[in-house]
Amino acid sequence: MVLHLRGEVLPDGKERDVYVVEGRITFEADASAQTILSGGYLLPGLVDCHAHLALASPAPSGASAEEQIRASAEAQLAVGVLALREPGSLNRLSNGLGPQVGLPRTFSAGRFLTAPGMYFPGLAEEATGARLPDAAAAEARASGQWVKIIGDFWDASGDVTANFEPHALAEAAARVHALGARIAIHALQTDVIEAAIAAGFDSIEHGVLLQAEHIQEMARRNIAWVPTLIIRHEVPELAGHLGSSAAEVERIQSGFDRQPAMVRRAVDAGVLVLAGTDAGLVPHGVILSEIKELLGAGLTPTQALGAASWDARSFLGLPGIEEGAVADLVAYASDPRLDPEVLQHPVVRILDGVNLAR
Repeated sequence: MVLHLRGEVLPDGKERDVYVVEGRITFEADASAQTILSGGYLLPGLVDCHAHLALASPAPSGASAEEQIRASAEAQLAVGVLALREPGSLNRLSNGLGPQVGLPRTFSAGRFLTAPGMYFPGLAEEATGARLPDAAAAEARASGQWVKIIGDFWDASGDVTANFEPHALAEAAARVHALGARIAIHALQTDVIEAAIAAGFDSIEHGVLLQAEHIQEMARRNIAWVPTLIIRHEVPELAGHLGSSAAEVERIQSGFDRQPAMVRRAVDAGVLVLAGTDAGLVPHGVILSEIKELLGAGLTPTQALGAASWDARSFLGLPGIEEGAVADLVAYASDPRLDPEVLQHPVVRILDGVNLAR
């Protein structure tokens, strides 16, 4: 069946007739098409660039690991997230997940990699600094896409501290890139952020204590930042549970307090800032909350939407709404640039050319 949609296509803002033929987008008219939208706003599929499908799943108690991952992905799909990046998991079960099983295109980093005793128990593969490059290469081969390193975490005293020496991070990044994969780092600390930038990591996750001097170098090196702004309401309390002193909680909190202003500064400097929810720490399917945080940080509606749609898709190697592109798109009755709440109510979701039920 050929599908026809007419609406304003973002980010260009031009009203167009869009056709879906054999799973692909075309702007060439087809008299046989079934019109499923006549007036509205069309976006490339939404993207959550930081979601952990195996964690905080809405699956019922007793569900298998596979069922948990699927339930998390379905929660994302329900709100129009048609692609997601999973920067680390406790397993590799989401590798290969995608439209072939009716779920969002998933870019997985396989297992988290951390130093011994320096992450939540049982969630990561542990490696010493000497073994980190080999472990990173193994995850790159397994996923073929991404590797995720936990760059810092709370130590036994309750302080956030670096997990690896800079040379270990640099060697891990070089090994991953040589295999054609990309590498992300969980980094709160300033020194860990600096080491990851110097090592040429592809993305900084969280970046809570990122400093102004980091921004130009990230822009120059095309290093993306996924600030996961919504977790700034969760982590300071978590730090207390992990044994942090009042002074350490205050230090981390100060970074979170500065983070929105730093995000705006980074965007103005040309750093690619992307929307990620850190689902697993928060529920799945809350990309709207992260978009609203980006708006609150001072991004324009087009910038904030791009961070969760066309810019994020480009970062993952996916097309937008363009001639010949795979048909991943969501549509809304009203303009989400004027009211982001509109994003909670997609009227059309097309994944890989398939029109999904509302």
